[in-house]
Amino acid sequence: MAQTPPFIKDSLDKYINKGLKDWNLPGLAVVIVKDGKVIVMKGYGVADLETKAPVNENTLFMIASNTKLFTGTALALLEHRKKLSLNDKITKYFPKYELYDKTSTELTTIKDLLAHRIGTNTFQGDFTFWNTKLTRTEIMDKMKLLKPSKLFRQDFGYCNSCYLTAGEVIPQVTGITWEKFVGDSIIKPLQMNNTYMLFSDLKDRKNLATPYTTSFTSKITKVPYDNWNNLAPAASMVSNISDLSHWLIFQLDSGKYNGKKIMPFNVLQKTRDVNIITGSRKSSIYPVHFRGYGLGVFSSDYNGKQIFWHTGGAGGMVSNVCFVPEERLGIAILTNNDNQNFFEALRYQILDAYLGVAYT
Repeated sequence: MAQTPPFIKDSLDKYINKGLKDWNLPGLAVVIVKDGKVIVMKGYGVADLETKAPVNENTLFMIASNTKLFTGTALALLEHRKKLSLNDKITKYFPKYELYDKTSTELTTIKDLLAHRIGTNTFQGDFTFWNTKLTRTEIMDKMKLLKPSKLFRQDFGYCNSCYLTAGEVIPQVTGITWEKFVGDSIIKPLQMNNTYMLFSDLKDRKNLATPYTTSFTSKITKVPYDNWNNLAPAASMVSNISDLSHWLIFQLDSGKYNGKKIMPFNVLQKTRDVNIITGSRKSSIYPVHFRGYGLGVFSSDYNGKQIFWHTGGAGGMVSNVCFVPEERLGIAILTNNDNQNFFEALRYQILDAYLGVAYT
């Protein structure tokens, strides 16, 4: 087993505590998994500024778009079970489904939706769907109003209603809801016992981080919890670093957890295969040249290794989940101020420490 880098052993606490102060960040939870073992699992700061309840490994945060890889994995699993093909046309399952133009409607597949490649702008329409009383079916119906400004299957445009639509194929082929299928097929086998599929599942949970922002003024302000049950396959899950360590171990051990095979590795590979290029120019900041998107996860090179990651942003909370299979390294960071980039700075410092990049 490789030695733990000095930054992780000697400087991590100091770096995080300084970051909380510099970025006006109430609380943060971080887990690092390496070679099948949890190296760091720790909370910093507070979950709530009024009660001063500390963040610990069981503190719940909305993981928002880190939900997407669970949806992509579930659909890849159903393809493996021959219940569907990711290249199936979406109109096979929803004959009345429409996009803005007839050609895109006829061509769009499950994979197109999961790869954000229907030609719309990033977040186009999303903010008219968040926190509304629109049903999942009503949101899907309104996608025909989204006039694309980009080219179908050529341009990447991040799309939450696409993930909702893809996720709604699951009940069409299994007879059970997205939340039950993902819960039964992934969450339970991974013993993620404090992970919740919907925000409405959280009734009276005590160790739940409070969401905050500094977006409106320099003063930190409490904001309401987002309720994204109507866009659930894109963004509704709630979890903690303890449970996410199980997810990371599963990703890094080829689909196994606790020595037990949860699903075939080719299912995980399918989620990681790049379906659309999101960038191919050398970064001026990071040791990165190529970037792409699979089925709910970004992929890029990083100092000669392939890394996979996704961020998640809810009102008052942002998160990152990242794994490097070649190094058997996994990282998850959960925070409760949505107007800060410390959660990303920390991820890169951890990556740099393990992948031999000079400290920045």
